[in-house]
Amino acid sequence: MKKSTTRTGWLVCILCALTLSACAPAPTQEAGPPLVLVTLDPHATATATPFQPPAVADPPLATETAAVTETPAPTETSTPVPPTETPENTATPQPTAPLPTPIPASGRTQYTMYVTLDYSNDGVAVNETVHYTNTTGQSLANVVMAVEPNLWTNCFTLSTLQQDGTDLSNYTLSGQRLTIIPAQPIDPGAVTSFTLGFSLALPPKRSGSTFGYLSDQINLTDWYPFIVPYEGKWILHDVSAYGEHLVYDAADYDVYVSVKGSNVVLAASAPAETQGDSTHYHLEAARTFVLSASDAFQMDESAVGSVKIHSYYFAGDENASKGVVWMATQSLGLYEAKFGPYPYASLSIVETDLADGQEYDGLVFLADKFYSDYNGSAKSDLFTIGTHEIAHQWWFGLVGSDQALEPWLDEALSVYSERIYYEYNYPAYGDWWWNFRVNYFGPSGYVDSSVYDFATFRAYVNAVYLNGANFLDDLRSRMGDQAFFAFLEDYATTYAHGHATGQDFFAMVRRHTDRDFSDIIRTYFQNQY
Repeated sequence: MKKSTTRTGWLVCILCALTLSACAPAPTQEAGPPLVLVTLDPHATATATPFQPPAVADPPLATETAAVTETPAPTETSTPVPPTETPENTATPQPTAPLPTPIPASGRTQYTMYVTLDYSNDGVAVNETVHYTNTTGQSLANVVMAVEPNLWTNCFTLSTLQQDGTDLSNYTLSGQRLTIIPAQPIDPGAVTSFTLGFSLALPPKRSGSTFGYLSDQINLTDWYPFIVPYEGKWILHDVSAYGEHLVYDAADYDVYVSVKGSNVVLAASAPAETQGDSTHYHLEAARTFVLSASDAFQMDESAVGSVKIHSYYFAGDENASKGVVWMATQSLGLYEAKFGPYPYASLSIVETDLADGQEYDGLVFLADKFYSDYNGSAKSDLFTIGTHEIAHQWWFGLVGSDQALEPWLDEALSVYSERIYYEYNYPAYGDWWWNFRVNYFGPSGYVDSSVYDFATFRAYVNAVYLNGANFLDDLRSRMGDQAFFAFLEDYATTYAHGHATGQDFFAMVRRHTDRDFSDIIRTYFQNQY
């Protein structure tokens, strides 16, 4: 079981109804706890994050209660009015450009996996079928899969590989890359299936990653072979010391899990359906499918409309979990109003041993330190990083991008979504957020840098994440609120379940404003879009 610790912080209001309507947690005395800034790469070495010293006086506590009263959390049927709305600064949208054509649902890759999780022995056995349609428009002489578990020594064992029921022996597996040579090239529009039998001997979870086992938890993240995107070539980047390197197509998943072990609770990217001795999960148009298992999980829940919210936590963190549920309820309600519908049927927030947070489709991890340090206030890592990871459900899950070459497209937007969260839910904390989250670290560097362009983690964060937030704030000021939020919603809708590039981002901006922002691009970007 998880070792017991003394926990502090509380909530006056308990979320007891499975609806968005709930009372906000009352603030308590707070000392401005330090903030952890960003998501680490699952395979990177943990990097110390500089903390904001608790030397800045907080505003009077009454302001938080007043803020909640003045600007209540949005509901699925009402859109909040921003406190700084300036309609006079909006512009007439430009004529629209042709929109991308997304891959239809029938053309998405389909993953069907039968999984046996041996919880006590930290082992996994999987039979995986990948139903693949060649939508590239080109004949494919090979297919490349990412196999992230093979980056751990003696973790991944491939026992069988077939194409359409016939054994395949012509393949190579080196590091994270599995290259399959089919019996004959796969023609454009052709459909084929690959079946893989494999097992995982899970490694101990490292501090800078999510994958692996702890004494009371197993996390399966990027745990199965998946076909990487093809854009004239297969897109599988090298692992980077800073940031994420994987690029994903949207795909559909049917996962059947049988567990060997007693009282094991599963948190997953999708709602659970019991089918005999196994649990079935169905997930559509997602980048990843993730599982976390523990025999020590406790769970709180809420909902926004039809979207179920589940908080998985450990004993001693009851009050923090209720804070998580409230933060998630606020976040989903607001982001649905500003960006568009939440992409999935459920959201799981999972406590784990981690430096900060990590996003996946329908499931996010938050550091156990956030729970133990929670002081009952929205001025906490639990809220700031929590809402950041939830924003990734739109800026990663819904709108895909190249996380290695253009990490700003998901990270800058998710950081700035934090700013939007506080603006609408806790407007009195806006200056606090900027000072603790952004300004203290002196953001600098080109926003459109890749994960390979930096010698230090701090330089990467300062440019891509924090200067990215500065860029978006300047762009918003130039466009005006009405045009800016219309742009975000249009961007999310247009590139839903597809991939966006920096060129796509700015083309969409120009659809919503005729104002010149070339000076802003010159200030923040090395490429002039």
